[in-house]
Amino acid sequence: MTYWGLNAFFLSAAVIVAIVARVVRRRPRLLPLVITAAILLVITAVFDNVMISIGLVGYDRDLISGTFIGVAPLEDFAYAIGAVLLLPALWALLPAALPTKRSRRSPQQQRAKEPGQHPQQHPAEPPHDE
Repeated sequence: MTYWGLNAFFLSAAVIVAIVARVVRRRPRLLPLVITAAILLVITAVFDNVMISIGLVGYDRDLISGTFIGVAPLEDFAYAIGAVLLLPALWALLPAALPTKRSRRSPQQQRAKEPGQHPQQHPAEPPHDE
């Protein structure tokens, strides 16, 4: 399997999840994704070229397209695009953290449970004499 074949699976899944998030939740918005993608692609270009140049990462020449940005194969940039699509989409689709028992109580209930305080008493007030 070539790197583009592997990228096709990854990017297809990312695109599907991004479309679902856009249809179901009406987000993420396009402009922040474009700005993020531009920044991430520049950073990817810089660091991938450094890592490949110093020999930290290598590619089988038979499995890449032969198109490069510097010494980084074009296929290497698909992961940045996938991350820009997938992560905000998952953020929009996944539920928020479940509330804890403490956060489900009203502020008045929380103050009533604190020692030395009357249920209707503001925390900054001195204790009521009963």
